[in-house]
Amino acid sequence: MELFSNQLRQVVRRLLHAPMFTLVTLLTVAIGVGANIAVFSVVEGVLLKPLPYPHAEKLVGLWHKAPALHLDNLNMAPSNYFIYREQNHSFTDIGLYQGDSVSVTGQTSPEQVRALDVTDGLLPVLGVPPMLGRWFSHADDAPGSPNTILLSYGYWQRRFGGSRSVLGQNLKVDGKLRQIIGVMPQSFRFLDWEQPELFLPLQLDRNKTTLGEFSYEGMARLRPSVTQEAANRDVARMIPTVWGSFPPPPGFSLTLFKQLNMQANVRPLRQDVVGDVGSLLWILMGSIGVVLLIACANVANLLLVRAEGRHQELAVCSALGASRARIAGEFLLESFVIGLAGSALGLTLAWGALRLLIAMAPEGLPRVHDIGIDLPGLAFTAGVALLCSLLFGCIPALRYASARPGTGMREGGRTLSQGRERHRTRNILVVVQVSLAFVLLICSGLMIRTFRALTHVAPGYDTTAPILTLHIDIPEAEIPDPVKVVRTQSAILDKLAAIPSVTSAALANSVPMDGGAWHDPVYAQDRNYTDGSMPALRLFKFYSPGMFRTLGIPLVAGRDFTWTDTYDKLPVAIVSENFAREYWGSAQKALGRRIRVSTKDDWREVIGVAGDVHDEGMSKDAPTIAYWPIMMNHFESNDVQVRRYVMLAIRGPLAGSQGLMNQVRQAVWSVDANLPLADVHPLDYYYTKSMARTSFTLAMLGVAAGMALLLGIVGLYGVIAYSASQRRREIGIRIALGAQRNRIIGMFVQQGLVLTAAGIVCGILVALAVTRLLSSLLFHVSPIDPITYGCACLALSAAAALASYIPSRRTTAVDPVEALRAE
Repeated sequence: MELFSNQLRQVVRRLLHAPMFTLVTLLTVAIGVGANIAVFSVVEGVLLKPLPYPHAEKLVGLWHKAPALHLDNLNMAPSNYFIYREQNHSFTDIGLYQGDSVSVTGQTSPEQVRALDVTDGLLPVLGVPPMLGRWFSHADDAPGSPNTILLSYGYWQRRFGGSRSVLGQNLKVDGKLRQIIGVMPQSFRFLDWEQPELFLPLQLDRNKTTLGEFSYEGMARLRPSVTQEAANRDVARMIPTVWGSFPPPPGFSLTLFKQLNMQANVRPLRQDVVGDVGSLLWILMGSIGVVLLIACANVANLLLVRAEGRHQELAVCSALGASRARIAGEFLLESFVIGLAGSALGLTLAWGALRLLIAMAPEGLPRVHDIGIDLPGLAFTAGVALLCSLLFGCIPALRYASARPGTGMREGGRTLSQGRERHRTRNILVVVQVSLAFVLLICSGLMIRTFRALTHVAPGYDTTAPILTLHIDIPEAEIPDPVKVVRTQSAILDKLAAIPSVTSAALANSVPMDGGAWHDPVYAQDRNYTDGSMPALRLFKFYSPGMFRTLGIPLVAGRDFTWTDTYDKLPVAIVSENFAREYWGSAQKALGRRIRVSTKDDWREVIGVAGDVHDEGMSKDAPTIAYWPIMMNHFESNDVQVRRYVMLAIRGPLAGSQGLMNQVRQAVWSVDANLPLADVHPLDYYYTKSMARTSFTLAMLGVAAGMALLLGIVGLYGVIAYSASQRRREIGIRIALGAQRNRIIGMFVQQGLVLTAAGIVCGILVALAVTRLLSSLLFHVSPIDPITYGCACLALSAAAALASYIPSRRTTAVDPVEALRAE
C-alpha cells in the first residue's frame, strides 16, 4: 500500500506539472465517455429496463398474423377476446383496450380529453391498483350497466384539485353522466401511449358480437410456468373455435375469414411498447462507441509522446533495478487516474447531454420517462472508465516497460535522430482513428442522402400552404340524428369560410400522415370473386366536399363530392390514382365503375380519381385509397353511417396564428357551445413528424461523425507536429543546404496523406460491413453509394492535408541557425 501510495502521488504530481497535457486528455476522455453514458442511458431506459409493472416479464401482447393479407401484426377482435378469455390454458387473465377521445362538458369550458376504453381485466393484468377507489368490475363492463369511469392522477389534480371526495361524483362524458369509481396512482403510465386521462369500460356485448372488427389491442399475463411458445400454441388451438362460435358480420362470409389463415403471434409486451426503435438506438450506441475508441486512441498517442519524453528517465530506472512490472504498473496507474477523472467529468457532461438528447429525440420515442442516469448508468460509467484506462494505458506500458537501459540512454543522445520504430505505434493509432472516423462519415453521409431523397418525394398534397387542422367530436348523446350531425358540421364550415382570412375550409376523418385512417377490403363490381379470392385492403378516408381543394390534392379525373351527394346519401365514391390503375388501368377508365365493402352494401359509383398521397410516411409507397362521403346509407352493413369525430382543415394566410384560432373557436362555439377543439396543429406538423426519426438519426450520426473527424484530425495533427518537432535538426540542415521550404512542407503533408489513405482503405473495408446495418433506415440510397464514399474520401483527405500543413509550415518557418543551435 505504501508503494502504491507513493506511485499515486508521483502520478498526480506529474499530471499537475503538465496542466495542458492533463486538460487535453481529461477533456478528450470526458467527451467520449460522456457521450457514451448519455446514449447508454437512453438505450437502457428504452430497451433494457423492465416495464414498470409487477413481474413485467410475464406480460404479453396478443397479436395475430394473416398471411393471406401479408399482415404480421393483426389486432384482436371481440370474438377472439371472448373465446381466449373463456377457454385459454396459458393466461391468468386477458384485457382488451382501444384508444379514444371524449368530450367532457358541464364544468367550465368544454374540452376534448384522451381516454382509453378497456375491459374489466385489463388494469388487473398490469397489476397496478388505483390510488383511490377500485378497478372496473365485471358488472361495470357488462352491457347496459350504469356508466362508470376511472381518472388518471393528472386529471384528478387538474379538474378536481386532488379532492379525495371525488369518488361517487358524476362527470359528463360524451353527453352521458358517468360515476367516478377510482383514481389511478401518480406513477402509473399506460404502456407508452399519449397518456389517457380517463378510463372507460368497453362493455362489449357477447350476444351481438360477430367475427371481424380487428381494431382492438390485447394483452395478457402468462401463468407462472407457461412460456411464450406454449401461449402461441394455445392461441392457435383456439382460433378455429372462434370461427365456429360467432357468425360473420352481414355481407361477409365465414369462408372469407377462414381464408385469412390467421396464426397466433403472442409476443412480449415490451415489444409493443418499444416497437422498431431498437435498431436505431443500437446503431446510435455503436456510433458513439466508435467515438470513444477514437478518443482512447487519441489519449494513447498523447501518452506515447509523454512517455517518449521520459524515455531516458525510464532507461535509467531500469538500469537501477526497476522491474518491468513496476514500470508498466506506473503507466497503467497514470492511465487509470486519467480514465477515472475523465469519466467523472464525463458523467457531469452526460447529464446535460442526456437532456439535450431527449429534447432532440423524435416525437414518439418510447419510454422517455424511464430515461435517466441510474445505478446501471453509474456501473456503466465505472466499466467505461476501467476500459478506457486499459485501452490507452496498455500501449505505452507495453512499448516502454521493456526498454533496454543501454538503448534508452543511447537514444537520449542529442546527435541521434529518432528511429522509425518510435513512430510506428503512433502511426498505427492514427490509421485506426482515421478509419473509424471514415466509417462514421460514411454513415452520416448515407443518412444525409436519405433525408435529401425523402424531401424530394412529392407527398401528393400541399405541404407549403398555411393550413390549420383540429378535431371536433359530436357525440351521439348530444345529437342522435345523423342528418343533424352533418348539418351542424356544414354550419361550422360556413362560419369558418366567412372568416376574412380563410380561403377554404373542409372536414374529414383524417388528414395525410396523421394515422387516423384504417384499412378494409374493397370489392369491384366488374371483378370475379367466385373463386374465393379475397380483395386487397385499401385505406379508408371520409371527406366532405372541398377537402381535396383545401389540402391541395389534385383530382386527376372526374369531380369532387357535393353536399347534395352527402345529404341525399347518394352511392358515390372517389379512389386514388394508383387504385384506379391497379383495377382498371387508368384514371379515366375508373369513372363510372362501381365498388363496395360488403355484399350487403350498395354499389357505389366512382365519380372521381384523386392524385396519389403519401399517408404512411414518405419512405413508404403511396397507399391505394378509397374516399367516401361523410354520411352514407348501407355502408359496412350499417343502415346509416356518419363521421362524428372529424378533423377540420382551415386554409388561409393566417393559419397558425392566435388571432385566427380565437376566431375559429368563436365560429365553432357559435354553432354548438358544447364542442371542444382538440389536437390543434398546422398540417405540416404531421409531415415533419413523419420525417422525425430520419432527421434524428441524421443529427445524431452527424454529431458522432463530427466528433470522430475532429478527434481523428487532432490525432493526425499531433503526430505530424511531433514528427516535425523531432526533426528540427534535420530540417535545419536541409534548409541550410538549400532545400525549398515548400518541398519540406510537402514531405510532411505527404506523410499525413499516406496515413490518411491507409486509414481510408481500412475504413472502406469496415464500412462495407457496417453500413448493411443501416439498410433499414435508408431510402433510395445504396449502402455502398459511390457518391457518399467519394465525398467522405475527399472531405477526410482535405482535412488531413490541412492538419498536416499547419504544423509543418510552423516548423519550416524556424531559422536554420536557431534550429541547429537549439539542437
